[in-house]
Formats: sequence, structure tokens, C-alpha cells
Amino acid sequence: MLKLGQNGIFFIFMSKLQINNLVRIATFFQHAGISIVFVFMPIIGKGVTDSIFEIGLLIASFSFAQILSEIYFGRYSDKKGTRLKFIRIGFIGCAIAFGLHYFADDLTLLFLVRIAAGIASGIMIPAMIAYTYEANIDKKRAATVISFHALGWLAGIAAAGIASDLRLIFLISAVSFVIGLIFTIKLPNPEQKKEIEPGTTKLVILKNKFLFLSLLLRHIGAAAVWTILPIMIVERWGGDLYHISIVYVANTLTAFILMNVMASKIHLSNVTKFKIGIGGTTFVFIGLSFVTEWWMAMPFMSLVGATWAFLFIGGNFHLMENNPRSTSTGIFSSTLSISTVIGPIIAGSIAFMFDYVSVMYFAIAIIISAFLVSLKISK
Repeated sequence: MLKLGQNGIFFIFMSKLQINNLVRIATFFQHAGISIVFVFMPIIGKGVTDSIFEIGLLIASFSFAQILSEIYFGRYSDKKGTRLKFIRIGFIGCAIAFGLHYFADDLTLLFLVRIAAGIASGIMIPAMIAYTYEANIDKKRAATVISFHALGWLAGIAAAGIASDLRLIFLISAVSFVIGLIFTIKLPNPEQKKEIEPGTTKLVILKNKFLFLSLLLRHIGAAAVWTILPIMIVERWGGDLYHISIVYVANTLTAFILMNVMASKIHLSNVTKFKIGIGGTTFVFIGLSFVTEWWMAMPFMSLVGATWAFLFIGGNFHLMENNPRSTSTGIFSSTLSISTVIGPIIAGSIAFMFDYVSVMYFAIAIIISAFLVSLKISK
């Protein structure tokens, strides 16, 4: 009998192409389901409250729940030495939580379902990244599989724009998670080495403190801008709902293409890729601060897709090469979630006291700080 714990032997008996294709499709539907709701949440929030500050809190509630979920379940996945169980539970939870958005017709209910969605998505994100990495002997090839999270975002955003119905998108989101779950049924369930040493999470954070801090600062600035950008497209730059999708597609399409190119054509260390991603983001928000019509935002959103590809692949691969994988990717993802708690609150406060463009200036300043911190990361 073949023992599943023997990871290398197991994958000899499974087609790597088949496994990667199943993971690609599951990843695609996972992120399509998340993105179709996430991008339009500022507009959805506008339907239940006129307060930009409350909209910021609403967006932050999803990320706050995701923080705790990713740290806990990322570490728990390493302790158990298995990934697939967490991936499947996450898909089921997301299908339920995102589907319940359909019935959330006031601010309180919307807060509750966003928190539930944050918990459910946090269960599977670290496990999915670690599973993808471990399924590839040539680790660089894992970037082509992970790239489908960007393609999923592209599809989700495009679907939301085509639907142009803020309630219908909740049902599409729920169906996306159900389809993603179906494609995990045939995935193998290899056991990994159990990482049971106490204090592992703390040690990973201390060892990679400059990476996590620069990521935190960069994404606080980005999350602040994403809070007000959909509103600016509609209210300031003369766009419609589907124009929001068009603008964001430029981001995700570029990220997808570059992540695939990165697997074979870009021969840089993972730390260098991460630093390029952090520093390059500064130019995105400098450009957006001068935009006056919705279509002018597209080249800058394409640039942010490129910088995201560099920092996401560079950062995650550097961590997985040198740390317990699900634990470290869980901390990476939760750092992004922490940023999307702080960023929207700051955005709401700045926009309330000053104006939307001031949020761009804040993002520029904090991302420059993030780049300076990233220079301290050792290869």
C-alpha cells in the first residue's frame, strides 16, 4: 500500500499536471468568489449608510476576522500536517457566509456576514498557498498555479460589472465557492511533517520582522486607497459600476501575466522581487492623485498588478523556503488583513476630515516608509 505520508513517492503516482490544474481551478473560483463582493463593498456599504467612516469600519470588519482566522488555522494546519481538510472547510464556510450577504439589508446584518466571511476565507487561504507550493518539485512552477488567484479576481470583478446587480453578485459568489469545492474532491491529501514546536508563530514573526513590517505599511496605504477608489470612480471621475470592473481588471490581468512570466523568465531572488513590489507601489498612487477621468486610472492599476505579483510571489516564496509553510503564509496573509483593517479606518477618517485625494497623499508617504524598511530584509 502507498503511504500518503511519503510525499515524494505519492506525487510520483499522481500526475503533477492534473494536480496543478485542479488546484488552479479551485484557486480561480476561490478568489473569484471573494473578489466579486470585495471590490464593490464600498458601493454596497453606501446602500446602508451615508457615513464614509462606517463604510471604512464595514470593510475593516471582514479583514479583522480574517486576521485571527489566518493566524490560527495557518498554524493549526502545520500542527496537523495536512492542508486539504482546511481548504475544503473554507470553501464550504465561504459558500454559506457569502451567500448570506443576499439577506443582509441593514448595516448590522452586513457587519455580521462580513465577519463570518472573513473567518471562513481565513481558514483556507494559508493552507491553499502551502498546498500549491508543496505539490511542485520545481518550486518556481508554483507561481503559475498561484497566478490563478489573480485570474480569479479578474473574473470576479468582470462578473460583478456584467451583472451590475449588487444583490445578484452575492449568489454568484456563493456558487463560485461551491464549484471550487467540487474541484478539490479529486485532490490528493498528502501528510506533511507536523510542526508542533511551541512558540513557532512568534519565532517566524521575529525572524522576518522587516518583511512583515514593510508589507504591513505598504498594504495599509493600498487598502486606504481601495476604500475610496470605487467611490471616486463613480462620484468624481464620471464612471459607472461596470467602469469599476474595467479599471480593476487592468490590475488583475497584469498580475496574472507577470506571475506566469516570473516562473521562467525573471531570475531574481525572492527578496529582490519583494522589494521591487513594495517600492514600485509608490508610483501607483502618485499617478492616481492626478487622475481626472475613470479611464486614466487603468495604466496605474496595471502597475499595481505588476507590483503585487512581485511582492506576493517574492514574499511568500521567501517565507516558505525558510519557515514552516502554512504558519508563515498565514502570517503573511494576516498581515495583509491587518492592513485592510487599519487602512479603511484611516481612509474614512482622512476623507471625512479632508478629501479623497488626501488619502492618496497618505498612501504615498506610508509606502515610501515601507520601502525603506524592506531594504533591511536580508537575502
